[in-house]
Amino acid sequence: MTNNIFLPLAAKHTYFIGSVLLRPFSSVKNRFSKQPKSLSYRPNWLNSRSFSDFSTMNNVRAGSQKEFPLGLDASTEEEYSSQSSLLQDFTSIPTIDKAWTFTSDGGSQGMFSISQPNLLANKKRRYILSCHISKESSDGVDFQWAAFPIEMSNVSVMIPSPSGSKLLVVRNPENDSLTKFEIWGQSLVEKEFLVPASVHGSVYSDGWFEGISWNNDETLIAYVAEEPAPSKPTFTTFGYKKENSTEKECGKWKGQGDWEEEWGETYAGKRQPALFIINVNSGEVRPVEGIGKSLSVGQVEWAPSTEGFQQYLVFVGWPSDARKLGIKYCYNRPCALYAVRAPFSKSDIHQSGTHAADNVSPIKLTQSISSAYFPRFSPDGKLLLFLSARSSVDSWAHSATGSLHRIDWSFNGKPTPDAKIIDVVPVVMCPEDGCFPGLYCYSVLSKPWISDGYTMILSSIWGSTQVIISVNVISGNISRISLGDSSFSWNVLALDGDNIIAVCSSPVDVPAIKYGSLVRKASAEASWSWLDVSSPISRCSEMVTSLLSSRQFSIMRIPVRDISGNLTKGASKPYEAIFVSSKSQSRNVCDPLIVVLHGGPHSVLLSSFSKSLAFLSSLGYSLLIVNYRGSLGFGEEAVQSLPGKIGSQDVSDVLATIDHVIEKGLADPSKIAVLGGSHGGFLTTHLIGQAPDKFAAAVARNPVCNLALMVGTSDIPDWCYAETFGDEGKSIFTEATSVEHLDAFYRKSPISHVSKVKTPTLVLLGAKDLRVPMSTGLQYARALKEKGVEVKVIVFPEDTHAIDRPQSDFESFLNIGVWFKKYCK
Repeated sequence: MTNNIFLPLAAKHTYFIGSVLLRPFSSVKNRFSKQPKSLSYRPNWLNSRSFSDFSTMNNVRAGSQKEFPLGLDASTEEEYSSQSSLLQDFTSIPTIDKAWTFTSDGGSQGMFSISQPNLLANKKRRYILSCHISKESSDGVDFQWAAFPIEMSNVSVMIPSPSGSKLLVVRNPENDSLTKFEIWGQSLVEKEFLVPASVHGSVYSDGWFEGISWNNDETLIAYVAEEPAPSKPTFTTFGYKKENSTEKECGKWKGQGDWEEEWGETYAGKRQPALFIINVNSGEVRPVEGIGKSLSVGQVEWAPSTEGFQQYLVFVGWPSDARKLGIKYCYNRPCALYAVRAPFSKSDIHQSGTHAADNVSPIKLTQSISSAYFPRFSPDGKLLLFLSARSSVDSWAHSATGSLHRIDWSFNGKPTPDAKIIDVVPVVMCPEDGCFPGLYCYSVLSKPWISDGYTMILSSIWGSTQVIISVNVISGNISRISLGDSSFSWNVLALDGDNIIAVCSSPVDVPAIKYGSLVRKASAEASWSWLDVSSPISRCSEMVTSLLSSRQFSIMRIPVRDISGNLTKGASKPYEAIFVSSKSQSRNVCDPLIVVLHGGPHSVLLSSFSKSLAFLSSLGYSLLIVNYRGSLGFGEEAVQSLPGKIGSQDVSDVLATIDHVIEKGLADPSKIAVLGGSHGGFLTTHLIGQAPDKFAAAVARNPVCNLALMVGTSDIPDWCYAETFGDEGKSIFTEATSVEHLDAFYRKSPISHVSKVKTPTLVLLGAKDLRVPMSTGLQYARALKEKGVEVKVIVFPEDTHAIDRPQSDFESFLNIGVWFKKYCK
């Protein structure tokens, strides 16, 4: 999940799972005295019975003149109305998703892809904002922004051509419509092609399988799309209809046919991503032959072309002929780089069938490594760079410390499977204090190179921050080039020659655009200077600006409590927590504390801006965002210290962090709440069971509450084994779980402590969650209710694990705000 602060169980770092405690609303009510008491727009959930409610909240008295929505009374409805006004201000803040630059006269052109929730339509509104960039001097840059953004309705993906003169726009089908490809020029749509479902299904635009690549002369585009759906049996009133039957039909229907496994969470309906090429001039589409169904493909790139030789495509392939375990956020799935002959090439014409067949099978380029993805060719075409998650594949941790590798690309016409793989950035096991902690990179620019041709610019996690680094792919030298003294998080958006366009933010600062310039010194290492860029994208309401200006944050180092002799050095080092508080907070009177816990568990909560967390903080709460051991960004030994110890080591780390801020006089022990989702929900429900007197309120989003139930219903049952049994989990994993294993899962689960829980708990569930099916959360909530604990459940019928559809995200955090207001006075 992206803006959503709740990170899926196995999720990339940009998602967040947490715990929240809100300040008594009376202390902030005067700040909103000019706000209306009711909204001109009232969300649907205020007027309908859209959720299930197990709450013991006061019911409307019999005979009342006014009817209230299910679960609300007069005072609660007023609270919803008041808080929703502020939440709407935060929700409307736009997000910069991508950026591109193009060379032009007198400077360059920038194009920014921006998204913003559309609550009424319950989808993201996407639009483009363009600008002209002129570098005035070494200490000045001018961005001249277009007057208005342009909305891109129903657009799935946009990819500029290498020269920047063309733009591919793909609109995926809705209902039974066709996939539409549009080729835009600088002033008009030049070509438009419709591709029927008999050729392929939707084009993948999810950022993982997604792969769209123009060739150098901009005549062909390679891309990944769902292969055509297999035909299903037809039945009539007379029974089964043969395929070539000439019988007159008086009524028929399609049967289901054989069930085919899909790729799990967020990939409902996605069975087999396959590779295609479209001819930009004719609109002809051809599948890339020879790959077969044994591989699911993604992340395609055109290999450098050599005159007179066959053109090749390089892609990532995941084995798909066995069990398809969930792949979203799971880097522990084996994958490799392959090269395959591209159709449409000149040498392809009039070849004999025998000769063509010799070249059609894909060549596995990475035989000696268990993971290879995000392939990128150097500008001169001599090197193929790629990332690897081999630590994750080998250990079964769903995410771990990454590495960067290169292959010297062959120019003899045909790639070979025995190419030597050279380590560029190896896995860092235990970093020295303040030094590079290892590579944690989850996206790579399509053109990540500066002009020297061998320096890559990447975003990577460094402790609790995201930073921008440069990597010399020949020497392996790594430099942190975003401001070293900044606790903010930085993310590279695009390169403008030897300049970097980045976005920078913090928990209390909305994202701002920065422009980095390379400064070369004659006898010293190159350095970078950073300029502020004034941007309409960074603007927000006066209310949000005022509230955020009253907040501050710091990153704390938390010593490990009870270090045992069998801990590795990396697992014994301090971990981190981000503390957000009021600038005017007195040590004598502390704001209520929200403990925020990420999921994964191998992910991280960054010092970047989260609209949801900023909303909760602005209500008058301190936030304690805990990156317990097992989080990313601290070296591989820290990551691997947690599997086998979930429910104990991570719980202990969170409790130690809470005690740390209490001892420093930063939190009132009577006003602490906890919020988390997925594994963060696992921790939340563990904490209220293991420390039943510590928390005033709790919220769990799609929580892992019973591993014994989850293991047979999740799309990632291997996760249950890896995190419960540690190193042993990989060797004992089975789909036919034994009684002994079920017992171990139960003992590791929060539900084993349910009899001790006293804390009022709000449970938020997505009915279409394949990762942590809602049955585990419902079981836990029903058990709490059975024990007499105050509990409320809200189910979102159309949401998956992230609960990130705009209306669901809005309703979730409004309910969180109201829940903590009620119990954290």
